[in-house]
Amino acid sequence: MNDPGLDAPISNGAETVEKKHEEQDADEEEEEKDYLDPSRWWLLSTAAPLIAGTFGPMASAFNICALAQNWRVEIPPDGGTEEHGFDIKDPKWVLAVNGISLAVALISNLALLLNMARRVSFTIAQPITIIGWYITSVLLIALIGANSTVLRLPSPPNHAMTQAFYYAIIAAVLYFSCASLMVGTVYGVYKGHYDREFKLTISQRTLMLQTISFLVYLLVGGAVFAHIEKWKFLDGLYWADFTLLTIGIGDYAPITHLGRGLLFPYAIGGIVILGLVVGSIRSLVLERGKNKMGARMVEKIREDIVRDLKKGKKSSKLIPIEHVHEGANDKSEKERREQEFNLMRKVQSRATRKQRWMSLSLSLTAWFLLWFIGAVVFWKSEGRNQGWTYFQAVYFAYVSLLTIGYGDFSPLSNAGKPFFVFWSLLAVPALTILISNMGDTVVKGIRDLTLWIGDFTVLPRESGPVAALKRGAAAATKGKVGWDESMMEEPPGLIGEERKKDPRSQKSADLEATGRLAEEAEDEELSEAEDAKRHGDKLGEDIHFYHYLLVKELRKVMSHTKESPPRKYSYDEWAWYLKLIGEDEGNPSWHKTAQTRVGPNDRNKYPNPPEAERGDVDFKDEPWSWIGNQSPLMGTKEESEWILERISITLEKEMQKKRRNQKRDKGDVPVSRHSSNTLGGHKRENSDGTKGGNKGT
Repeated sequence: MNDPGLDAPISNGAETVEKKHEEQDADEEEEEKDYLDPSRWWLLSTAAPLIAGTFGPMASAFNICALAQNWRVEIPPDGGTEEHGFDIKDPKWVLAVNGISLAVALISNLALLLNMARRVSFTIAQPITIIGWYITSVLLIALIGANSTVLRLPSPPNHAMTQAFYYAIIAAVLYFSCASLMVGTVYGVYKGHYDREFKLTISQRTLMLQTISFLVYLLVGGAVFAHIEKWKFLDGLYWADFTLLTIGIGDYAPITHLGRGLLFPYAIGGIVILGLVVGSIRSLVLERGKNKMGARMVEKIREDIVRDLKKGKKSSKLIPIEHVHEGANDKSEKERREQEFNLMRKVQSRATRKQRWMSLSLSLTAWFLLWFIGAVVFWKSEGRNQGWTYFQAVYFAYVSLLTIGYGDFSPLSNAGKPFFVFWSLLAVPALTILISNMGDTVVKGIRDLTLWIGDFTVLPRESGPVAALKRGAAAATKGKVGWDESMMEEPPGLIGEERKKDPRSQKSADLEATGRLAEEAEDEELSEAEDAKRHGDKLGEDIHFYHYLLVKELRKVMSHTKESPPRKYSYDEWAWYLKLIGEDEGNPSWHKTAQTRVGPNDRNKYPNPPEAERGDVDFKDEPWSWIGNQSPLMGTKEESEWILERISITLEKEMQKKRRNQKRDKGDVPVSRHSSNTLGGHKRENSDGTKGGNKGT
């Protein structure tokens, strides 16, 4: 019996799940288009809003710091320092303008976040955000200038500016920079390079929320400990910063029992939030950024190769291949396609190496700039008060960037402390990205060398030292020396045996459930094929055996999706799977000459994921080239995911044919041209002279 009270919740839940799947499919399609059209406009469409959404709240946090203290201080005449000076009260109009700037900035930040959450439209939110940030930066710059003109102080050493003044300078620069970035984003929308809606993923939004949470945690912690330890608020913020970043300079430390007791939960909580931020930076900037950089490099190298081939050149930079394009009379179609495939693999390999070392170079350059430019600021700010030399500033910046924190040097000036807070926060993403890029290059090389040495000493492999020497020579010469065909895995299916599968413990619950269903379907199709053979039904036997192969390879490729690193198929493997879904590598009608650039009408063509409705599922029969912009090797999907999707759609199509044929045999539907007994859509001649199907068997 159906419970009427559950109908509405079930219906609503189904609609919600379906909507989420539609949004996920739309995001995947957008990523696929971005990959095939690696435009520089991605920086303005995605990176710029993400940077603005992260640094905008940081500017507001520094704006709060600028409002928390008077901007001028009088230094005691008895040899005191500006750190222990007496505040000079600011005029009320200065506080009012400062407060207005903070209120406008908060409204601007809120508008941007609501726009990214798709709660406020782009046309409403962006003018509020951009104009608000510009107004805030102008107000702060006006106040900064007023302290040098209207409120001009007597010359040092008797007077100085407080930390709040320098926080205002940093906030004004950040506001102006973020607003300018968003102007670039709006310009790209106006030119029609991307949609008005931000294509930010959950991880990108999470990074912004985690950054805001960390800044709030930093401000609140600084205020609480400043009250407990009788510090100034901005000194408490400076302490909270080097504490949560685990630098531990040591010039400020809690001395009360309450402060030391609260340090236990506060430090753990801050380090956890910081770890989340670091993880988000790694997964977001490195994965998304590397994909875009890799896409640009693959496309650029591919375009150069195609251009050289069209001009008759040999593409000697990668591999000396002749007559890759159409017109090679001395080679079969499959041999020509295999040459294209191998060339594309070379393009991928070269682009990957170039992307890794370029990423390392960029991150290393950013880190060195942060180190040496930061040292210049510390030298100028602390040289007057503490007599630092530039080398001492470089030393301090180095031990702080690496979170060593000896404590023998520390900033004491009112300019040095605010800059240290801002500079150390910038060091978090810079150091995270640098370490990750080193892991892909330098650390990986050291690890591989260690394992190679282990082959001769304490960790020998079963293949022996000779095979280790061959592997080392092949790696050092990029396969030119020492390469052996035995290093290649055998292709799957009828061509050879499959690779070793992942243990069942590594499979997700969904894959396990789907695998069990596929196994049952595989047994059913094989049983039906045997029944058709016993009854002398050659066509039925072929159809059921083809379904059996589809399900069998479906299960096999499902296990490939869990392999790490992602599986790269050989040409024979690709030829087998393509034939299984209805394409023959030896048939020139499926193939075409590669184009140099991605046209606006090419991005939605096959082999990109076809639109699949609940009704008939079919492929878009578009010819393509392995070195073309529509190659299966030119997408964001892993190769196993691409093949799994195509086999699934092919199997669904075959099951729909089977259901139609069963209904026709029962007389439920009339016979039409769409319900003919074809195997994968390709006609063949049976031994009895009847027309049948023959696809992939």
